[in-house]
Formats: sequence, C-alpha cells, structure tokens
Amino acid sequence: MQRRQLARAAAALPFLAAAPVLAPRRAQAATRAEINSEVSAALVRLRGMENAAPLFRRARAVLVFPRIVSGGFIVGGQFGEGALIRGEATTGYFNIAGLSFGLLAGAQAAGLAMFFMTDDALRALMNADGWEIGTGPTVVALDRGLQANATSTTLSEPVYAITFGQQGLMAAVALNGTKITRINPS
Repeated sequence: MQRRQLARAAAALPFLAAAPVLAPRRAQAATRAEINSEVSAALVRLRGMENAAPLFRRARAVLVFPRIVSGGFIVGGQFGEGALIRGEATTGYFNIAGLSFGLLAGAQAAGLAMFFMTDDALRALMNADGWEIGTGPTVVALDRGLQANATSTTLSEPVYAITFGQQGLMAAVALNGTKITRINPS
C-alpha cells in the first residue's frame, strides 16, 4: 500500500514543480498596455542575443509572444498573446494556441519570436483568418546551434522562429498544428 502511495507522489512531482509556470497571470485576456509592456521587455532580451542580430536586420516584421504557457499529460495545449512589430511600431495583436497529442508530460512557459523575412510571408499572416503553422510559408525553428550559423547570407527561408526564456519541465514550444489568430485587446 505504501509503495503505491509513493509511486503516486512521485508521478505528481513534475506537475507540482511546474505549478508556478502554469499559474495563470490573469483571468482574462491581456490589455494592449500589458501586451506592449511584455513585448518591449522581450525585444530587449532578444536584441541582446548576438545570434539574433542578422534576423533583426533582415526581417520585414517580428511577431513576439513574450510568454506561451504549455502543459499536458498525453494531451497538451499551449496559449500566449503577443504583438507584431514592424520597424518600431506595433501593427497588430495576436494569440497563439495549439493542441497536441502523444507521449508528453510536463509544463513550461517560454517566449517565441517569429521573424518574417519576406513580404509574402507577412501577407500570409495578415490575410489569414487564423494562420495555422505548417500551412503556408515555411517556418524554420532555430535552436541555439543553428542560430550561431545564421548570417545575412544564409537566411533564405520566409519565417524563422526562436524560443527564449524557457522555464519548466517540457522540451520546447511545439509549432506544427499551432494557430495564430489576430485579436483586438482593450
């Protein structure tokens, strides 16, 4: 009997450890001011990443989700809100949501920046009534190793994605099957 209770407690540990990551920040959608503040802080962090410099130089626009919360056990989900930055101006607000199935367990929060390198890729985002990643322009997820090799001459894909600020017990933000939808926060 005691062995079964220990097994249950051990199985619950990852979820207890991840609870602070999954704790909701607010009960309702963020306001423009809240999103702008979080995006500004994320941009400072991203611009401090030496390997992101070529992306910033060439990108037509950057879609920044400062905090995407992901979690699940066999069935998982993720959600976050962010803004599209073109030059120094915010040109739209978006949310990102996804559902996944498979051998997964845990929770995390992470930021995501998507660098739109071509006008066509940016138009695909703006014209879609909810853009599902994996349909339309190719999105290349850069890990730290690939970021180190990204230069102005090697950047040839329409969209690059970088995760940053990971906290929690899952490996990464999943992109395939994720939908990005334009929102109108108050």
